[in-house]
Amino acid sequence: MEKWTPKHEAPEALEGPVVSTVVGGTILWFVLFLAQLPFYGWFADRGYTWWVWTPLAGAGLGLIGIWYVRGRDAALKRHAAQAEAEDAAAAGAADVSPHVRGRES
Repeated sequence: MEKWTPKHEAPEALEGPVVSTVVGGTILWFVLFLAQLPFYGWFADRGYTWWVWTPLAGAGLGLIGIWYVRGRDAALKRHAAQAEAEDAAAAGAADVSPHVRGRES
């Protein structure tokens, strides 16, 4: 049997409003929890209390996700700013004309 190897390059990751997407999902999970909470007795009578607690777990995991994606977003912005500063410094060093360099000596 032949080992599986990819036939083409993987596509680039899609970037979008990740933080707002995770925040929206977290809010949705918490709203679902609140909407089911008044019916807790009905769920308990039928043995389906996990239906109430699942959205709460989703909201809790969403809070962890918000913390994670905000940190990731901040790190990406820091990296982009650092790369831009390095490019500007390199462009500034390349703009020094040869006769100006001669006067420095």
